[in-house]
Amino acid sequence: MTPELIKRYAAALPRYTSYPTANHFSGTIGANDYRAWLEMLPPGAALSLYLHIPFCQELCWYCGCSTKAVRRYEPVADYIDPLSGEIETIAGLVPVDHRVTHIHWGGGSPDILKPADIIRVGTALREKFRIAKDAEIAVEVDPRLLTEDQAQAFADIGVNRVSIGVQDFDIDVQRAIGRMQSYETTAKAIGLFRQRGIGSVNVDLVYGLPNQTEESVARTLEQVMTLAPDRIAIFGYAHLPDRLKHQRLIDETALPGAVERFEQSQRLAAMLVEAGYAQLGLDHFALREDGLATKTLARNFQGYTTDTADALLGLGASAISRLPQGFAQNSVPVDEYFRRVKDDGLATARGHRFTADDKMRAYVIERLMCDFAFSWADLEQKFGSRASAIRREADEIVACDMDQLVANSRDAFSLTERGKVLVRNICAHFDAYLTHDVSKRRHALSV
Repeated sequence: MTPELIKRYAAALPRYTSYPTANHFSGTIGANDYRAWLEMLPPGAALSLYLHIPFCQELCWYCGCSTKAVRRYEPVADYIDPLSGEIETIAGLVPVDHRVTHIHWGGGSPDILKPADIIRVGTALREKFRIAKDAEIAVEVDPRLLTEDQAQAFADIGVNRVSIGVQDFDIDVQRAIGRMQSYETTAKAIGLFRQRGIGSVNVDLVYGLPNQTEESVARTLEQVMTLAPDRIAIFGYAHLPDRLKHQRLIDETALPGAVERFEQSQRLAAMLVEAGYAQLGLDHFALREDGLATKTLARNFQGYTTDTADALLGLGASAISRLPQGFAQNSVPVDEYFRRVKDDGLATARGHRFTADDKMRAYVIERLMCDFAFSWADLEQKFGSRASAIRREADEIVACDMDQLVANSRDAFSLTERGKVLVRNICAHFDAYLTHDVSKRRHALSV
């Protein structure tokens, strides 16, 4: 990958955690649609639950999550009642013989909750839903907030995986993004969980931040590996100050360019593979005995996962559900979420109903993001004659491929080693919704 090639392919493109992406949702989908879709889930459906806690103690300048900073606990405490109400409503609409195989607490910072409220929400989930004995229950944690009592509360409700946000340990980088977090604080948080039998730990890192260099991200990763996480994710920073006002606090002149970003990501990937981690998809790494490395890889709003449930049900403000019929997203403003749950029991504000073409392209993009290839036989078995449209597009991609990124044969469409690092660029060719007007795209750089 030459610098010229990197610059040529550096473009604002979706991360493809969904298809269509959330910016194409509309208000034509509402609570009545979502309610009907829930009631149509098949008997014995496998379900995945996502709980969104939209609060942080302070807002990190780089953050792209749907959250807000609060100095008092009252707004957080007030959130528990409507969240519990939504849990009860949705549990009453799904098949009685369902089974929940995955639960993910995200945010925001779920560990902004007091221990009693962690227990309250976790108990509500167990009382209202049928949670499988081997369900994966994960929580995202800000180590700067975590107390022993909170760690114990998460253990008491069955959490068996934690995701720790690190981003970068370099002091100059931390100052530039408004997030000061020491190695010692991070190690203590991981220790609190491991002492309670929660041994599965994921660490999130970010490259492309202000003041980062290839050497500085390598130093951070070396520190992270001393904590022995079984999974590590490395994400490229998405600088979108037009949409995220707090990102205007970041000094744009300190941001690394496309070539520097690419070199940072490749240095991290090479170090992780050398250390014995398997690279999975674009940006996730796991120990080779970890389930992420041994099971079928899938992709959803939390990134790469082993979650292949029939439906993903989002709970809380801004949370997105994915059902066989389409996407349904809750109101983003917390006060509007409160009102909708109080009035209707559900908070659906927008979404998207899948077309037959959506389902086919979603399959193609997910397989490329996960496996860097898809089988023509599988595509035709699943989608019949409609697969011919993808064949024509694949042929066009190959015909225009002057940089040896892809290969197309009778059996499969696949990416070359060079093409794998540009998988989002290839997926974009199959995206029927992506605008050709680059100025209107609100996505992270693809390198």
